[in-house]
Amino acid sequence: MDNSFMARAIQLSIENVNSGCGGPFGAVVVKDGAVIGEAANQVTSTNDPTAHAEVLAIRAACQKLGSFDLEGCEIYTSCEPCPMCLGAIYWARLARIYFANLDADASKIGFDDSLIYREIAQPHSKRKIPMVQMMREEALTAFRAWENKPNKIEY
Repeated sequence: MDNSFMARAIQLSIENVNSGCGGPFGAVVVKDGAVIGEAANQVTSTNDPTAHAEVLAIRAACQKLGSFDLEGCEIYTSCEPCPMCLGAIYWARLARIYFANLDADASKIGFDDSLIYREIAQPHSKRKIPMVQMMREEALTAFRAWENKPNKIEY
């Protein structure tokens, strides 16, 4: 745990508010005591709803390392990660998450993730955005091909 890395994530979040590039969120990915990726939220400036600080910092770190695996790295983020960012953190295999603001703090200023958490617990057909399964047998063809591929890069 290093206060300077969290201070940088918070600084990125404040600078982002002042620049008008996106929401008040910043993130820093650290490996062996060095920053290897950092970013601030760019949802509104890039018209990309996935351009959250954590996702962008993970992308920058992966690019710098030339790997999709950030095992042994840590992320410092100015706010508790949303469900999408938390999923990205797990997929990237980060070792630890340090966060400053709580999701409840974000909710108070209009960034409320509670709907997503409630929706995940619902059956597909009961969700606000209904999910309808179709063509599973055809789609399983790709899964079988992957399963039988001898030289696949597993992740």
